[in-house]
Amino acid sequence: MPNADIVRLDGAEKHSGAANMDIIRLDGAEKHFGAVRALAGVDFHVGSGECVGLVGHNGAGKSTLMHMVAGTLIPESGQIAVRSRVEDNYSVPRAQQLGIRCVFQELSLCPNLSVAENTRINHPALRGLGWRRKAADLITAKLDEIFPDHSISAADIASDLSIGKRQMVEVARAFTVTQDPLELVILDEPTSSLDAHTAGQLLAFVRRFVAGGKSCILISHVLGEVLGNADRIVVMRDGKVVASDAAKAFDRDRLVTTMGGAEAREKIAAEIAIQKPETGPLRVRARPARQQDGNELVAHAGEIIGLAGLAGHGQTDLLLAIFAAAAARAKTGIEVTAPVALVAGDRQSDGIFPQWSIAQNIGIRSLARLRNGLLISPQREAELADFWQKKIGIRTPDMNNNIFSLSGGNQQKVLFARALGSDAKIVLMDDPMRGVDIGTKLEVYDLVREEAGRGRTFLWYTTETEELDNCHHIYVFKNGRIVAKLGRDELTEEKIIQSSFGDAA
Repeated sequence: MPNADIVRLDGAEKHSGAANMDIIRLDGAEKHFGAVRALAGVDFHVGSGECVGLVGHNGAGKSTLMHMVAGTLIPESGQIAVRSRVEDNYSVPRAQQLGIRCVFQELSLCPNLSVAENTRINHPALRGLGWRRKAADLITAKLDEIFPDHSISAADIASDLSIGKRQMVEVARAFTVTQDPLELVILDEPTSSLDAHTAGQLLAFVRRFVAGGKSCILISHVLGEVLGNADRIVVMRDGKVVASDAAKAFDRDRLVTTMGGAEAREKIAAEIAIQKPETGPLRVRARPARQQDGNELVAHAGEIIGLAGLAGHGQTDLLLAIFAAAAARAKTGIEVTAPVALVAGDRQSDGIFPQWSIAQNIGIRSLARLRNGLLISPQREAELADFWQKKIGIRTPDMNNNIFSLSGGNQQKVLFARALGSDAKIVLMDDPMRGVDIGTKLEVYDLVREEAGRGRTFLWYTTETEELDNCHHIYVFKNGRIVAKLGRDELTEEKIIQSSFGDAA
């Protein structure tokens, strides 16, 4: 577009002339799921060469709206227009044909297929002899472009990849092009399983993509990512758009205030000085399998211990080894002195029981307490579920609803309720806050500190540096080994990154 003016916004070049045409526009979109109103007459649009940040608490309607943009949901009322043309029979194939792609928060790779075979699913043009090689070349080139040091092979089976690498493949696949054009990519919590380094690579690529005249919708509960990379920010609450403005018109406080209700608690949480607890009895002593020196993880009663470093460097492996040692399923030299519960980050694979109700998902870790003779007491199960619904704020009209009736953030609350409602004195947290809104995070942070004050021990792996502020000690991992131990008073993002890329303790 040679006649379009070029203006610089937040470090990215924008084609202002191209931004006059909307890639997609929804007018008056409504959607209900039973008695729950997911969208209440939403107006939403994305222009050419624009990155729109979409924020709001879990259950605000963001994912429902994006399912409509992607064609996987049809509005009950209202209309969808793509490049000013109203679409009467909008669908996933039609969206793909028009160049609209989506990376959903819940990952969708076929677990038994290779990376190349998963890529072929999105590209029917890859056919005939040699299609595997073509698919492999396509996805490898895009992974190299977005994540230069990804170490993923196109022959890798999806189920063998870590959740972070699966997310990288999902993202890269969405940006590959064969016969259909690529105009708009929806990224729903794209960095939720990525460490800070890899997330930075992705966001830098998004800026380049948009600077080239394409469009993006960025949904993230990491508000700094939205503020730093979006051109315009749309805020949703209770199924409605409550604000839409240029990104430069927002700061963190205004965003949180507009989202509703969490700003005061956020400031209070940020001001809490976490004191070192009085030393309680030893709860865990563990050394990673690849540890060659004397470094080991030690946790006492009442401590919150952080596990940091780049994703996939042994943090989850150590947590699972501790979990296995507590269940006496492995003899690894790990010392565990109390019952253990695990809060999984990959809730779809390792956390929820998809055929069960919300109440049953909470009670599964507390069966001994819920028994009445040889059977589970429905009354005790309901009492436990109702208590934690109120305690942790699980948003549902009925705890007997299926677990999939909840938003992703509320499903994660159920996993916390399961662990904290049990007899476990040690709680292992495997990056559990990915894709969870800031209000929910603050509630959980408060709850973790409260339970630690009562003597519970938490081992908390997180890819979000801010969450480490809640911890008393932090162990940094690299290549399956502990390479640094930091006290909270010496915790900085620079020290974590320095330790993650080097071996200095």
